[in-house]
Amino acid sequence: MHLLPDTLDAGSAYPLGATFDGLGVNFAVYSANAEKIELCVYDETGRRELKRYALPEWTDEVWHGYLPDAQPGLVYGYRAHGRYAPEEGHRFNPNKLLIDPYAKGLVGSITWNPALFGYQMETGDDLTFDERDSAPFTRRSRVIDPAFTWGRDRKPHVPWEKTIFYETHVKGFTKLHPAVPEKLRGTYAGLGNPAVLDYIKSLGVTSVELLPVHAFVQDDYLQEKNLVNYWGYNTISFFTPARRYAAVPDFAFSEFKEMVARMHGAGLEVILDVVYNHTAEGNEKGPTLSFKGVDNASYYRLMPGEERYYINDTGTGNTFNLSHPRVLQLVTDSLRYWATEMRVDGFRFDLMGHHPAEEMKRAKAALASLTLEKDGVDGS
Repeated sequence: MHLLPDTLDAGSAYPLGATFDGLGVNFAVYSANAEKIELCVYDETGRRELKRYALPEWTDEVWHGYLPDAQPGLVYGYRAHGRYAPEEGHRFNPNKLLIDPYAKGLVGSITWNPALFGYQMETGDDLTFDERDSAPFTRRSRVIDPAFTWGRDRKPHVPWEKTIFYETHVKGFTKLHPAVPEKLRGTYAGLGNPAVLDYIKSLGVTSVELLPVHAFVQDDYLQEKNLVNYWGYNTISFFTPARRYAAVPDFAFSEFKEMVARMHGAGLEVILDVVYNHTAEGNEKGPTLSFKGVDNASYYRLMPGEERYYINDTGTGNTFNLSHPRVLQLVTDSLRYWATEMRVDGFRFDLMGHHPAEEMKRAKAALASLTLEKDGVDGS
C-alpha cells in the first residue's frame, strides 16, 4: 500500500459511502448525533490497523473526508464518538469498530464475543459501558471497483401479466446439482450455470426470485448449536452481496453481476427478496455492529418517552426507521444500486406492512421502471 498521509483532505458529503474516483477514495457517513467519526484503515487482510483518521468535515449531518491515492481493495471501518446515553436513545461507543452503512464489500466474519456489545454483556445491563475493542471479532468494510463489462446484456422487461415467479435459494438450488462443478455448487456462479438456467427455463417461468442475498449475520444462538441462518432474513449490509454465496468471496459483487448477465441472456428476470424492516443488531441487548453505533436514534424506531427501548413491530428486536429521511434515502439508494449497478429487475419487500406507506410510495415512484412485488401477509 502507498504511504498514508497524516490527515485526510476535506472531500465531499456526497455520495455516501466509500467512493473511488480514480485518484483516491471519498468517505462519507451520515450521523446527526455523533461528535466525531474516525476512519480506521487496515492492511489488505483486515487484521492490522495502519492508520486512524478523524473525518475532518461535517456537512448536512454527513461526516466526510478524502484519502488521496487510495485504491479499490482498501479495507476500513468506522468508530463513532458521542454520548453513551441509552435512556435518551444514544449508544455511541468508540471502542466498537463499525461497518459502513453504505459498504459495497465486506471482509472477514463475525466471531461472537462480549466485546461486540456496547454494554458489558455479562451484566445484562445495557446502561453499562463496555471498553473492550470489538475489532478482533467483527467485519471490516472494503472499497470496491464497480467496473464490469456487461457486453450486450439487456433486461428482459417481462410484461406484468405474463410474469411467473420462481422463488429459490442461491445455495440450496445448486448445492447438490450434478451438472454444476463441485466448487461452484451453492454459489452465484453455480446458479448462472447453463444447465441450471436451461432447467429453470423449461419450467415455463419468467422471473427468478432469490431469497435474501444482502450480507447478513449468523446468529450466535444458532452457532452454539452448530447450526446456521439458512434463510438470510438478518441483514447487516444493504449494498453488499453475501460472501457465503460466492465461489470467490472477495469478488462476490462481480460474481453476482455475472450471474445476472447469464440469467438475462437466458431471458430470465432477477428479483430480490429484500429485508429493509429491521437489521441484525437486535434490541437494546443486541450487538453494536453498524447502525446502532453510527447513530442509533436516527436509524431505529425507539419507544417515545422510553428511548432506551426499541419499537419491535417486526418481532426481531428492532424496526428500521424509514420515517427518517436519511434512512429512507439509504433504502432508496440501496434499491437504486441493485437496480442500476447490479442490474436486477425488481424486488419483493419482506413485511411490507411495516414500512410507512407514504415513504414506500416515494421509493416506488423513484424506481417505477422496476418490478416491485410486495409482501404483507405471511411475514416470511
